[in-house]
Amino acid sequence: MAASETLAMTAKARELKAQGKDVISLSIGEPDFNTPEAIKEAAKKAIDDNFTHYPPVPGYADLREAICTKFRRDNGLEFTPEQIVVSTGAKQSIYQLVQCLIDPGDEVIIPTPFWVSYKEIVRVAEGVPVYVTTKLENDFKVTPEQLEAAITPRTKLIMFSSPSNPTGMLYTKEELKAIAEVVARHDNLFVMADEIYEHINFTGRHESIGQFAEVKDRVITVNGVAKGFAMTGWRIGFIAAPLEIAKACNKLQGQVTSATCSIAQKATVCAMLMDPATSSDIQDMRRIFQERRDMVYKMLCDIPGVKVRLPQGAFYFFPDVSSYYGKRCGDRVVSNSTDMAFYLLEEAGVATVMGSAFGDDNCIRLSYATSEEQLREALRRIKEALARLQ
Repeated sequence: MAASETLAMTAKARELKAQGKDVISLSIGEPDFNTPEAIKEAAKKAIDDNFTHYPPVPGYADLREAICTKFRRDNGLEFTPEQIVVSTGAKQSIYQLVQCLIDPGDEVIIPTPFWVSYKEIVRVAEGVPVYVTTKLENDFKVTPEQLEAAITPRTKLIMFSSPSNPTGMLYTKEELKAIAEVVARHDNLFVMADEIYEHINFTGRHESIGQFAEVKDRVITVNGVAKGFAMTGWRIGFIAAPLEIAKACNKLQGQVTSATCSIAQKATVCAMLMDPATSSDIQDMRRIFQERRDMVYKMLCDIPGVKVRLPQGAFYFFPDVSSYYGKRCGDRVVSNSTDMAFYLLEEAGVATVMGSAFGDDNCIRLSYATSEEQLREALRRIKEALARLQ
């Protein structure tokens, strides 16, 4: 298993900062907001009410009920509490799902670019990642034709995120419908829909592939509270899955970690009952992210040789910087995205993540989950550093 490149770059940036270097980190996918006050108060009350003992493995009953309410309200999806498994972050949810579903040799279709951990999680289960390359010109979205061409008798699962990490793009209802029609033609094929960035959506209503009747019994929806509620440290993720898959994940979790933190669970009940259509906390965070997105987009478009699309959600840009490959600054040659990421870190003091970690070596990932002042300075430094490459 390879180490997580995003965490590695974040650790490198922290190390340089500890040495006194002036580093602006655009590498980590973490909102720079505080958890809403109502959620924090719910956690404090849980402590006072002595929710300090082992919870049920798949999560407290009231939390799983609240998650069902959230899916019904926000996504038009119907689940029972028995179909919900709460874990220590969406990453654990994805890991357990793949362990329960994938046998050695099973193929898993992963459109590129993808979140860095997908491929390693599949490899640990001895599955075979099958990459389907998407294009910047198509907003990095897989087409039904590409998907159909990638499916073989060994294909067991499709994994994708919408809104996407690392591209910030998202699938429309029509695009998801077309994908669902392909999946429906293959009886043994499941879909993992990673919707962790659901509430950071600049186009309006979030769309879930689980809404389509022809595939709803083969869709596993992954979500959590880290991104949309600024609760990264609370470590709560969950799946909504067909009952047999939920039971398998529950069994595995019972042997590996058991239930996640009782206090975090009680706080998450509050989060799940917050209506995103009326919550000022969610709406304010989304508005600020959109303002930053628009600013960063203009600044990236102003850098010669950089190709970029306007993200529709999440808080990332995934610009194509390959026009600078083969160029040098002094004795330093930039040949690929890893070279570029380290060049920008060491020469400009800006931490990004190499696109190769996400399956596309032409690009780098920038997170705009930091202040406007820091973003302006980071983009200024990037522009100057790229101009020095000849």
